[in-house]
Amino acid sequence: MHPAIVTRYERNPILTRDDVPYPVATVHNAGVVKHNGRYVMLFRSHRYNGRSIIGLAESDDGFSFKVHPEPFLVPATEGVFAEYEEYGVEDLRICPIDDEYLLTYSVYSRHGVRIALARTRDFQSVERIALITQADYRNVVLFPQHFEGRYARLDRPHSEISPWSIWISYSPDLIHWGDSRVVMKPVQYHWDEMKIGPGATPIRTDWGWLHIYHGVFPTMDGSVYRLGVALHDLKDPSKILGVADDWILQPEDPWEITGYVHNVVFTCGAVPEDDGSVKLYWGGADTVMCVGTARIGELVDLCLNHSRAPF
Repeated sequence: MHPAIVTRYERNPILTRDDVPYPVATVHNAGVVKHNGRYVMLFRSHRYNGRSIIGLAESDDGFSFKVHPEPFLVPATEGVFAEYEEYGVEDLRICPIDDEYLLTYSVYSRHGVRIALARTRDFQSVERIALITQADYRNVVLFPQHFEGRYARLDRPHSEISPWSIWISYSPDLIHWGDSRVVMKPVQYHWDEMKIGPGATPIRTDWGWLHIYHGVFPTMDGSVYRLGVALHDLKDPSKILGVADDWILQPEDPWEITGYVHNVVFTCGAVPEDDGSVKLYWGGADTVMCVGTARIGELVDLCLNHSRAPF
C-alpha cells in the first residue's frame, strides 16, 4: 500500500453547502490563510443558476469553520470587471505580501476565462486591481516574496502546442506581466500526463519554495485529479529543484469520488504551521471542502530524493 503522505482529517468534509447561510449548490476550491491568528477561507460556490461566487469562512483551529452571512466576492456590476466577471468568479488563491493579501481568481464571461487580481487587508473590504491575463488562463498563484524588486507568479495557459503546462511570469507593479517561460510540463504515461496547474500559494522552506500543484490523468471513465508537489529555487523560482514522482493525494473518500465532478481533489490553499507541518485544503468532487496535514520535510524529501524531471 502506498504510504500516506497526507493525513486526512477524520471529520472531513469540513464544509458543505448545508453550512452556508445563503443558497448555494456546492462549496469547494478554497484559498486559505492565517490572519490575526485565525484561519480565513475564501471558498467557491455554485449558485443555483450554475454561476460561481466566493464565500468567506473563519476558524480558530483550521478545522471547524463558520461561514459569514453574506458572500465575500460576487461578479462586479460596473466597469471593465463587470464585462469579464459576467459568468462568475472562481478558484481564488490568497497570497500574503507587503502587509496585505493579494487575491487571484478566475473570471468567466462570454469572452472566455482569464485571471483577475484584487487586494484586501482585513477580509472585510476588497479592491480590484487589474485583469492580469488574456483569455484561456487559469490557476494563477503568486509567490509571497519579491525577486529583485519584482512580483512572480505561476500560471497555466491553455495551449495546443504545450498543453496545460505551468509557466512563470514577473511584474514590477502587479499590472504589467512578462518575462514568461515554461517551468514544468505534464509527463507522458504518468499520473499527471493530461495536464497540470498551480495549486496552493508556494510555501517558503529552508530548501526552496514548496508548491503543491494538481495533475490530471485521463481514464475510460473520465479524468482523475490528484495532487503533487514541486520544489522551486529560493532565489530563482523559475528553476525547479525537483518534482515528486508520486502523487501525494488522490480521490479516495466517497465525497471525493462522487459529486458535482467525480474523482477530484483540487487545492487552492495550504497553511504552513510552526511545528513543521502544513494544513492542506482541497475541494472534493467540486462539491465539499476537506483538509489534511502533512510534514513539510517529507514533502521536500519527495521532491529532492524521489523526483522526476520537470519536463
